[in-house]
Amino acid sequence: MATASGNEPLFVERFPDEAAVARANLLVAFVALGIGAFFGLVQALHRTDILRIIDSADYYTLLTGHGVLLAIVFTIFGLAAFFHWATARSLDQPAVSSLFSWAWFGLMTTGSVLASVAILGGLVPSLGISADVLFTFYAPLQAHPIFYIGLAMFIVGTWLSGADWFLSYRAWREDNPNERIPLQAFMVLTTMIMWYIATVGVAVSVVFFLIPWSLGLIESVNPLLTRTLFWFFGHPIVYFWLMPAYMMWYTVLPKLAGGRLFSDPLARVVFLLFLLLSTPVGIHHQYLDPGIAEGFKFIAMTNTMFLLLPSLLTAFTAVASIEHGARQRGGEGYLSWLGALPWRDPAFAGMAFAGLIFAAGGFSGMINAGMNINYLIHNSLWVPGHFHMTVGTAVALTFMAAAYWLVPQLTGTKLYSRPIGLLQVVLWFVGMVFMSNAMHRAGLAGIPRRTAEPQYQNFDFVTPIGSIFELRVQIAFGGLLLFLSVVLFLFNMLLTAFGEKSERPVDEYLPEPLSGPEGSPRVLDNLGLWTGIAVVLVILAYTLPIAGIIQNGGGLFGGGLPVPVTVFPDVEIVKTVLAGAFAALAGVLL
Repeated sequence: MATASGNEPLFVERFPDEAAVARANLLVAFVALGIGAFFGLVQALHRTDILRIIDSADYYTLLTGHGVLLAIVFTIFGLAAFFHWATARSLDQPAVSSLFSWAWFGLMTTGSVLASVAILGGLVPSLGISADVLFTFYAPLQAHPIFYIGLAMFIVGTWLSGADWFLSYRAWREDNPNERIPLQAFMVLTTMIMWYIATVGVAVSVVFFLIPWSLGLIESVNPLLTRTLFWFFGHPIVYFWLMPAYMMWYTVLPKLAGGRLFSDPLARVVFLLFLLLSTPVGIHHQYLDPGIAEGFKFIAMTNTMFLLLPSLLTAFTAVASIEHGARQRGGEGYLSWLGALPWRDPAFAGMAFAGLIFAAGGFSGMINAGMNINYLIHNSLWVPGHFHMTVGTAVALTFMAAAYWLVPQLTGTKLYSRPIGLLQVVLWFVGMVFMSNAMHRAGLAGIPRRTAEPQYQNFDFVTPIGSIFELRVQIAFGGLLLFLSVVLFLFNMLLTAFGEKSERPVDEYLPEPLSGPEGSPRVLDNLGLWTGIAVVLVILAYTLPIAGIIQNGGGLFGGGLPVPVTVFPDVEIVKTVLAGAFAALAGVLL
């Protein structure tokens, strides 16, 4: 891992073009965060019946905007900023072409604007443009073509961003043929390989089905096929959000704690596990879908449980790293070392709080992953409670906290206010505890998600503890705290960006790990091998279910009858797919 001592120039001075691209990505991410957070507050107040300022029909427009702006635009532009910084920093060289970097940024931004225009057009019926399809934009809900075209442009932009980072790696490799890949660059590359594999499904769905369907070029689509292709992408995108947060936990959080990363080899293993296991598990989102055989669902459940391993390894490594930092700062005892950590630093506190919430979200995720117990909470408010703890805190709060440390490097200005930053991360933590706790409990009571009107006449939801009114108040109060937290964050970032230049606004130095890459086998850096294995696993997990959906569900474009859950593809199809998968695996290994 490349390091920077206190005497070296700032990142913005060494790599001015890369800093500018990273700043631009953060700007778009933060604008999306502000708008999406406001939509979230309106939704929380509306569905709890605390305050209603919109019609219930418009609720679904704001729900779509909230999901797309926060779960796609904010997260992925934030990822692009962190990865662009990390690639230049860890390889210690600029991008091959700054013009190419601006090109993919422009394509992603244009796509985001088009999709947002289509969504917000739903608030003005006279425009004839709408996209009330929610974040899960599969059929049979249909959006305006502009929405799908914008999404396609955005996805292509992310592909080009990855190409930019791979080109930087190739240039570095030519000058360093025998060196191990620097850890941050390794994390960037493995994440993008996973993304290239995962986005195949959504690209096929959008380009070959949803765009022609929305333009009227084809009369119908196969809803189960588009749903399955979405979840082919819809679950690995969770790790696409998480892996930049993991990168900051592994490489920056230990430094902020006063120590060093516990193990570079463990970090590499974790990212390879995510590459291998993230995509073949999407069917666990479809446990209640007819047309997919129960055996395939069981396989997806089993694969999902394997994903607990990299998360547990991360928990161990992160805690060991910050404990090392605490003891370097004088901490002692079994738990009293926690008091020696820099809790007044908003960057450290925010990332630590994010990790704590993520641990709780992992436990609720185990319920989602279990096929039988999932039936209890499927499509209930439990599910948004879970992903507000994962993407809504593990990712969002990590990104905000890390910005307190990174933005000064990109601007050359000091953070405007550490106390405001600390208040902001505490407000987010407290607000999420209130809201996610109430959402989980409401889900157990059977309260549905994705609806503006969860209240039913002549029916009472029963809670073991407390009341439905108390749950509504918690959700509304938590949503209000989260929105106030975002306002404070954006205020702090704005004044930081326009603050006075400082000779040394932040300590950029990242120390070497306690256990370096030399302690791990070089095969971990063989990205071609791991890519081949990941592709084979995806083929084994998805080809048979998709073949069954097409064969028995009315073909590529639908029109057939509902499919019994016991249907399997023809034996010959099974033989052909298995033979091809094993041939591909043999080709990779040999």
